[in-house]
Amino acid sequence: MNRFSRTPSHFAWFVAVTTITVLPSFAQTQPRPPQPLQADSGMLAGAVAHRDLAYVENGDDRQRLDLYLPKASEALPVIVWIHGGGWQGGSKAGCPPLRAGYVTQGYAVASIGYRLSDQANFPAQIEDCKAAIRWLRAHADEYNLDRNRFGVWGSSAGGHLAALVGSSGDIEEFDVGENRDQSSGVQAVCDYYGPTDFNVFVTTPRYERHAQADSPEAKLIGGAVLENPEQVRRVNPITYVSQDDPPFLIVHGDQDGTVPLNQSELLFNALKKAGVSVHFHTIHGAGHGGAAFNEQGVADRVRNFFEQTLKQTKLESQKTTAQTSESTANAVVTPQRTAAAEQRGPRMSWQKVVTNQDRDRDGRISEEEFRGGPALWQRLDRNKDGFITNEEHDAAFSSRGER
Repeated sequence: MNRFSRTPSHFAWFVAVTTITVLPSFAQTQPRPPQPLQADSGMLAGAVAHRDLAYVENGDDRQRLDLYLPKASEALPVIVWIHGGGWQGGSKAGCPPLRAGYVTQGYAVASIGYRLSDQANFPAQIEDCKAAIRWLRAHADEYNLDRNRFGVWGSSAGGHLAALVGSSGDIEEFDVGENRDQSSGVQAVCDYYGPTDFNVFVTTPRYERHAQADSPEAKLIGGAVLENPEQVRRVNPITYVSQDDPPFLIVHGDQDGTVPLNQSELLFNALKKAGVSVHFHTIHGAGHGGAAFNEQGVADRVRNFFEQTLKQTKLESQKTTAQTSESTANAVVTPQRTAAAEQRGPRMSWQKVVTNQDRDRDGRISEEEFRGGPALWQRLDRNKDGFITNEEHDAAFSSRGER
């Protein structure tokens, strides 16, 4: 939280049916019709979902959040989920912390939307994330939230914004709009493979395509990365890192073809140098998202991180460390092509899928880009994060003997 830059200022599916209550929305326009949510083995029994809460009065439809609450007698720690999508796609509907059962483990979970790059350039996205956090704190009494225990978690573009929320807690430049009497700072950050230093990103071998004027990064900052040094500085979470930043957990796959591993390495090194508690976990063999990030060892690491930072006493969680760890993604079994698969004919290769459908050229397919039907989407989006990756595509067809 470097002070030098102060300036004025679909929904995921679940198996086995258990319905949870959906309360009316407080959004300024008509909310989506309430829909029953299905839960896994009673996982969400007794929980309550508040959907489409407008955190900016008379704001854009994207400036809304969904809030999921368990029954609780004491104020709840909050995990804020920020979706990915190259800052130009995705939605708050997919919420991994909800699917992972954090609500029934004593957390409030908020999934926030934000304006995309086709609506507004940076810093609109971080301004919205901070506005949502301030709104939650302003309504903490209404929803039984603990103002002093907020964590943020995001993947890809959402990981970038989560890291930026964490490092810019005292940067007044990004706090605009309502509820300015509330803090937008957080007490924990979980960053899944988020970009950081765009200059390094676009000059890394095999990632040079992101230097083009139509890349997701260029669309975010309003121009080609190498031609806009000031915007690149402002959008970089590392710019604002300081000793009083909250603890970070960073997770990245070493086979990520969309965001190079060096983006997380740079953030880890900056946090370590500043004396911030940080843990960097590398998943060998993992790409940009996918099933590897849901494997039990990774899931337990994230769960323990939030337990230590949001539930333990300040004295217990105060120790500052800089640690690294690693794991290996479970190998995907590749069965032999079956006679039935031969009769169906060859499947479309991933390269052809990307060429035909990946409009934003981020190396994966969002639900908005996908041209197949809902049933095929459900099969291909194996981790239900709102995107199809190369790994998910190949794994889905492999499981049916289609190689």
